[in-house]
Amino acid sequence: MGWRQGLGGAGAHLLLLLLLAGQGAGQKRKCPPGCYCSKDTAICDRVKEIPRDLPPNIIYLNIFRSGITEILEGSFQHLPALQLLLISYNSLELIGDDAFVGLVHLEHLFIEQNRLEAISKNAFRGLKNLLHLNLAYNNLQTLPRHLFRGLDALISVDLRGNAFHCDCKLKWLVEWLSHTNALVEPIECRSPAELNRTSLSELRLASFNCITTALVLFDTLPEKSLSVETFTYKDEQNFVVAQPFNGRCNFLEWHHESGKFRSYASINGSSTVVCKPLVIDDQLFVVVAQLFGGSHIYKRHEAAAGGFVHTQVIEGSRIRKPNDIEVFRVEGDWYFIVTDSSKAGNTTLYRWNGHGFYSHQSLHPWYRDTDAEFLEIAGKPHLILASSSQRPVVYQWNKQKFVQRTDIPDMDDVYAVKHFKVKEDVYVCLTRFLGDSKVMHWDGSMFRDVQQMPSRGSMVFQPLTIAGYRYAFLGNDFSFSKVYLYDPITGLFQHFQELNAQAPRSFAHLSVNNQEFLIVSSFKGSMHIYRHVIIDQSA
Repeated sequence: MGWRQGLGGAGAHLLLLLLLAGQGAGQKRKCPPGCYCSKDTAICDRVKEIPRDLPPNIIYLNIFRSGITEILEGSFQHLPALQLLLISYNSLELIGDDAFVGLVHLEHLFIEQNRLEAISKNAFRGLKNLLHLNLAYNNLQTLPRHLFRGLDALISVDLRGNAFHCDCKLKWLVEWLSHTNALVEPIECRSPAELNRTSLSELRLASFNCITTALVLFDTLPEKSLSVETFTYKDEQNFVVAQPFNGRCNFLEWHHESGKFRSYASINGSSTVVCKPLVIDDQLFVVVAQLFGGSHIYKRHEAAAGGFVHTQVIEGSRIRKPNDIEVFRVEGDWYFIVTDSSKAGNTTLYRWNGHGFYSHQSLHPWYRDTDAEFLEIAGKPHLILASSSQRPVVYQWNKQKFVQRTDIPDMDDVYAVKHFKVKEDVYVCLTRFLGDSKVMHWDGSMFRDVQQMPSRGSMVFQPLTIAGYRYAFLGNDFSFSKVYLYDPITGLFQHFQELNAQAPRSFAHLSVNNQEFLIVSSFKGSMHIYRHVIIDQSA
């Protein structure tokens, strides 16, 4: 067994081959063209394919300088006695699954100095007695996970001279190196550039960040919509869609039997632009903003037609052209604010008095407001109002009402404002239809620029956290909408994915049935529902 354990390089196994060939000198056997055969040895030079007429009892086979480009399933099944196989200095590019099936006695496999670029994950299946494996000096950049599964007898592996790209696809090999008993010749990375000439044995599993995510289209709903709002009622997450063209608030829930979302209730109206749910004392209320027919409040009543009863009218003289509703709670009291985008409109704050909502404060009259955002800055309630006629205005709560505090500089024509927090730091995403939308950060006295995203027909720039990943979704009326993923190291959003949703107006996150979904309203097409998936790139 000593000479077998000493095999390590091309010179050693070529010397071995000559010795083996010498053993069979003078014992010439019938051989296919291009091959020399002795009692137990065959040497094939410049053959175009794996010879099929070799003596079935040969133990040693060398194929070199051939035109063979691939080894597929059962290529050597007609040589069940093989113990040593050399395929060197050939044009080999691919080894397929079960390429060496039937070679239960094979102990030495040398595939050196080829053009080998791809090996299937089950290429070496069945080689339970393989001791030495040499794949040196090929064109391999990666190896499939579990390539060495079942090769429990291995005592040496040589992978030198390959151009390995040391990314997540090779994470498994780093792990395998840490626990194998085989002697492995040093493996060097060629790429990425920062790892060039780095030994694979120097890498640690923790250095590989192999988990990524994706948004995969799950379902589409045909109705055009303006807004999507998610809410929790009776421990179930649902969502409601404002459908302006059929004047309806459509309520949907997860149907466990079909594995899809289905409608279960509706509120009919006229030119519905926002359906805003809120739960007070376990009762579900919905504020319905309409362009025509006034705005109204409904309460959930399962026995009623559509599942809701009308409870209140919001005064039409005050709200002329509602564009957004924001619901929040301040000092234990419930409020909602309706932004009015008409020239003579009043953005109005309403307060719950135990029986209904009544006007509490008029804000920002005649400025054609388009969006309101409630947030806390340094633990104090604030409102930001965006309008088409001036820069966004920041209000602060003073125990009784909101008073103007400051504005957001250098940001005219902001259509919408949404905020998010990173620990205690407050950020806002400001949407502009054309030009640049922005991410800005509160520095203690004002919002300052952090990042700009080119906008080409954007009506929504929505930050959302899904399964612990922070995203920002920038809608586009003329092209694909862009998904950005927050990088906590740089503190910036990086372009991540594109979504083919027509004229999106809102993005909402819903968690149900141990799955995470993104719901995208569309003003010009079908509403899209995407499933958020987590992918291990090292698997």
